[in-house]
Formats: sequence, C-alpha cells, structure tokens
Amino acid sequence: MHLEHVNVTVPDPKASAAILCDLFGWHIRWQGEAKDQGFTVHVGDADSYLALYAPTKPLEPLGNTYVRVGGLNHIGVVVPSLANAEANVKAAGYTPHNHANYEPGERFYFDGPDGIEFEVIAYD
Repeated sequence: MHLEHVNVTVPDPKASAAILCDLFGWHIRWQGEAKDQGFTVHVGDADSYLALYAPTKPLEPLGNTYVRVGGLNHIGVVVPSLANAEANVKAAGYTPHNHANYEPGERFYFDGPDGIEFEVIAYD
C-alpha cells in the first residue's frame, strides 16, 4: 500500500503546479474540470501526486490548521539531496526553517505556494 494523493484547495492550480514542478522535478499528470465547475491540476510523479483544486466560489482563509480537526499541517516530500532541494527552495524565493536531523532522516520545512507548509526530507 501507499498514499496515492492529497487534494488541497488553492487559488490558482496552474501557478501552484508550475512552482512545485520546478521545486521537486514533478510533472503535471492531469488537469481539467473538477467538482462544482472547479478546476484541478494533478502534479507529482509516477506513484503519487497532489491534486490542486480551485472552486469557482471565493476562497476563505483557513487560519491555524494545527488547531483544526482535519487541518492540513504540512506535506512531506522525500528528495534525494537535501542540499539541492534547499537551494531550489531558496532560488524560488522561499525561506527554509526548522532544520532537523533525527531518525529516519534529515529535513527542513518551508512555507510554499499558497502558504502551504512543506517538510522536505532526505533519508540516508
């Protein structure tokens, strides 16, 4: 078993997908019309993806997800080289924070497109 996808709401799926493709070397797997006349872009690799969904209705800020039942707190992405990933994150204008090295790997976090927090991990 493995996790196939996570679906998150964003203001502009195409723009968010382009950034994530640049950061992580992902590709767009599918894009098109979605629930309630919205639009979705599936971005990821051959095994898993993020579904980036935009409804036609105005979006409301979620607030602090760490205190909400079902809140999306961060998305973990495994990379082959933490140094290369951090360089990509910085080059894209994001600020890495909370560096840590504990079992089973070294990691850092950054607040990426649409304010979504990402945890970037490299396993030894």
